Amino acid sequence: MVVFVKLFLAHILGDFILQPSKWVEDKEQKRGKSFYLYTHTFLHFLLTIILVAKTDFIVYGLILAIFHGGIDYAKLTFQKTKTKRNWFLVDQVLHVISIVIIGSIYLNLKFDYSFLNTNFWVIVTAILLITKPTSIIIKNIISIWTPENKDKKDNSLQNAGNFIGILERLFVFYFVLTNHIEAIGFLLAAKSIFRFGDLKEAKDRKLTEYVLIGTLLSFGIAFLLAIVVNYLTIL
Repeated sequence: MVVFVKLFLAHILGDFILQPSKWVEDKEQKRGKSFYLYTHTFLHFLLTIILVAKTDFIVYGLILAIFHGGIDYAKLTFQKTKTKRNWFLVDQVLHVISIVIIGSIYLNLKFDYSFLNTNFWVIVTAILLITKPTSIIIKNIISIWTPENKDKKDNSLQNAGNFIGILERLFVFYFVLTNHIEAIGFLLAAKSIFRFGDLKEAKDRKLTEYVLIGTLLSFGIAFLLAIVVNYLTIL
């Protein structure tokens, strides 16, 4: 298992710590013609060989480096200015997958499907439900109380409220499943300090009540869903 840790360490070193901004800029400008693309690929190969430190891994390290270079080349070829963030995430996910696959082949690991039981599918379904679907459900429920100035332009980040809601539900869900219900109080208190302080200064009672209803619905749905999951997974 330490092989995976070393491969991830090599990836972190090669992709973030030991890769100068000059290399990144040159690769984005010249793409496949950039000398630094191939230097970067060789650096990954060198790091994996040094860290794993096993002669029988050299071929696997070479294959992993080729995969890494190919993934980077695809990202540089297809990414646009507007899609750079998305391609960065795709790029990193593909690197992780390639590390897991190559590492598993090297260690001759067999995939264990036993975790794909009823509990797994119940939890996965619940997690997906409390993300975007719940956001849509809450939005529709509280739409009848939408304040007039709710749609006015403000200084908040785009879609920040939606992401905050998803994250808070995931935290509540996790706290209930792990029997740390007391942590929900701290989470709610933290949100109250940051969010409702601003609303109080705005002196908008309707907007405050609107946000409060949405927050309580968000916490409540995540809490109840976690209780249902706890009940189903212990049967």
